[in-house]
Order: sequence, then structure tokens, then C-alpha cells
Amino acid sequence: MKAIVAAKASVSPSPDLAHKVATKPLPSTTRRLRRGGLANVVVMTVAAGIVGTLAIPAYAFAPGSGGPQFATTDATRLTQAQAQSVDVADDVIAAPVTKDGYAAVSGAEIKAAAEAAAAAEAARVAAETAMTSYAASYSGPSVGDFLANPPYPNFDLASVYNVATQYIGTPYVYGGATPAGFDCSGLVMYVYAQFGVSMPHSSTGQGAMGTRISEADAQPGDLVIMPGHDGFYAGNGMILHAPYEGASVRVQPIWTSDYYIVRIGI
Repeated sequence: MKAIVAAKASVSPSPDLAHKVATKPLPSTTRRLRRGGLANVVVMTVAAGIVGTLAIPAYAFAPGSGGPQFATTDATRLTQAQAQSVDVADDVIAAPVTKDGYAAVSGAEIKAAAEAAAAAEAARVAAETAMTSYAASYSGPSVGDFLANPPYPNFDLASVYNVATQYIGTPYVYGGATPAGFDCSGLVMYVYAQFGVSMPHSSTGQGAMGTRISEADAQPGDLVIMPGHDGFYAGNGMILHAPYEGASVRVQPIWTSDYYIVRIGI
């Protein structure tokens, strides 16, 4: 029993050892928590860096990506730009819109123009041939012959009209000024030449030679002047004239209101 007590006594801690154990501080929980918080911050920072790096587009790491070919385009900058407002002057807003003067010509129009040109040329050739035949078919006195020696030296309207009636039935010939064929002004010129009155071969020129009078004062022998045409006034709203190709000198009613009366010699 003494031995057992002694053994127990031998293993009992000494007062110094017990004091050391009692006074030695235990590992601090606060320190462990402090170290753990710091480690968490470090881990989170590193993780954020890795995520940010992965989020960067692959082309950001491409070699030479700083070159001008990788620069932002004007279209991209406009797309990324915020909304903008533009002030436009009133005169620009009210600027009239005009139609372009360009006009397209269709194939049909070109064909029609070519056909019209061909028809005009054919008419010219026909008229030239007719005039050659016309000149050869007449051997009587010309306008020049009459002006040099007028058969009717005494001029009066009634005589003028009577001479004009002698040529009723003469065929119309463009450019004609003899009894072989007359056009409108050629007939007037040929008749007045027999009274010693020289006239141009033109309805407009003949109208300019005289004095305008009212239709109420008009007498047979006065001139009826129309746009591009003329003839002798025949009384009662009638005209004696060489009308057109294919017709002959005749008397007929005046068919238009677009005319005026001219008297020669006053």
C-alpha cells in the first residue's frame, strides 16, 4: 500500500510543472480566426483575377492587336455613341425637291423618230421631184416678168379678185408660184405681181405689207391672213385660196376664227 501511494506520489506533477501548465497560454481562437480571414481575402482576390482574366476577349491577347487594323471603326464608334441631336436650318428643311431632268427614251420612241425622219426625207425628195416636173411643165410668164411689165397697171381690189378667180382649179404645189401649181402665198404673189405689186413668197411677209381692217370693211381682193396660211377674201366670210397638197385652188368658208383681214395699198 505504501508502495502504491509512493508510486502515485512519484507521478504526481510537481507544483512548478502544474504552475507552468496552468500559466501557459492556450492557442488563441482569435488568432486562428484572424489567419483564416486573411487567407480568405487572398483566395478571393486571386479568384477574381482569374475570372477577370478569363472574361477578357481572346483577341485582347492576340499578337499585334494594337495595330491600326484592330482599331474601332467609325461605324462602331457611332453605334456606341449616345443619342445626339442635329439642328437643321429652316431653309434646308423647306428646300424644294426638283425632278431630275434626265428622261429615258424607249426603243419604240427611237423607232418612231427614225420612221418620221425617213418619211420627212421621202416627202422632201417627192417635193423636189414635183418641183422639177412643175418647172418643166410651164413656159408662161413668171412673177418677175409681170413685175417688169404689169398687164394691169391700174390697181383696184375688184380687178385683183377677178384675176385671182382665173386660177380656180389649179393644183396645189408646195413652193409653186405659176399656173402650173400654186401654194397659198404663191397664188397671192402671182396675182398681185400682175398689178405691179412685189410680194415675198410668205404668208407672214405678205400680211406685214398691208394694213389691218375690220371684216365689216373687207372687200373681195383683200387678204385673209392666218397662222402659216393666207388667201383672198371672197366676201360673206369666204376665202379663195390654194389649200393643201392634193387639193386645188378653190373658194370655201373661212373655217377658223384665228385670222385677220389686211388691205394692200393703204
